[in-house]
Amino acid sequence: MDPSKAHCPPMMDLTVDNITANTVLINSQGPDARLTFVLERLVSHMHDFARETRLSSKEWMAGIHFLTEVGHVCTDVRQEFILLSDILGLSLLVDSIDHPKPPHSTEGSVLGPFHSHEAEHKEHGEPISHDENGEPLLVLCTIKDSHGKPVEGVKVDIWETDSSGHYDVQYAGRDGPDGRVVIKSKHDGRLWFKAIKPVPYPIPHDGPVGKLLRKLHRHPYRPSHMHFMFEKPGYDHLITALYLRGDPYEASDAVFGVKESLLVDLQPADITTAEQYEVKPGTQVLKYDFVLVSDEEANDLRDEESRKALAALGWKVKILDGLPVPDVD
Repeated sequence: MDPSKAHCPPMMDLTVDNITANTVLINSQGPDARLTFVLERLVSHMHDFARETRLSSKEWMAGIHFLTEVGHVCTDVRQEFILLSDILGLSLLVDSIDHPKPPHSTEGSVLGPFHSHEAEHKEHGEPISHDENGEPLLVLCTIKDSHGKPVEGVKVDIWETDSSGHYDVQYAGRDGPDGRVVIKSKHDGRLWFKAIKPVPYPIPHDGPVGKLLRKLHRHPYRPSHMHFMFEKPGYDHLITALYLRGDPYEASDAVFGVKESLLVDLQPADITTAEQYEVKPGTQVLKYDFVLVSDEEANDLRDEESRKALAALGWKVKILDGLPVPDVD
């Protein structure tokens, strides 16, 4: 922007006590009300953090170096910043705020750093994994709306690790996607496919996020799970995962993804199920009924919760493009 056209208010003699007010003031000249609000809160919290912890120059520079290292590790198939957000609990918090769920609908979970857009579209019943060492798993699901009506044509993105706990994108010499697939729900809302039983695994801990976990005396493990992402116009975007009950890391997931409603028990296939879905009797079966909410339901609930949360802080807000901004009218 041409400096001669910028209107910058005069700054006071800057001190520890007034630097925040000055920064907020000079950042509040633009026309974007939401950006102004977000930056005002971000600056205020960051400055309060520095004041409360009496942050040293050495610690500040260590933080800069850490974030720089996080950026250097990121690639097209590894998002270290998402991993950092995950282990700090921010990913789950943002998803819970932006995609609130009414009672009896399927809750969200974390996306994780290894989702990709190269999954193949397959028909129901096809295997999603070619790992011969994995324990066979039959997955039988239904997708309904909040009124119990089956939802047809939902694009469902599914991904899981192999039996060693690695995603396909973690192999340098891979020749295509594996352990991931896209399937569309049938007219009756059914969804079924063949997979392998999920196993616990460590998140990537050879980079800066792993170093941070070690300094915090935290383990890097995730409990056994399978990822799901649901997309259909008119319905709120859902990113979630199903977790095997009784996993040793169920209560200490490194990225805070586990919720009680997402825990599942596996059952062996009886003869009827085995014949119907062409698997061996005794094959482990995962069953789950997903419930999606409409965009309208999610938007109304998000607006309501935003107003309540900010009113509790003493703020009067209005909703602009689905997001809260201060109501100064």
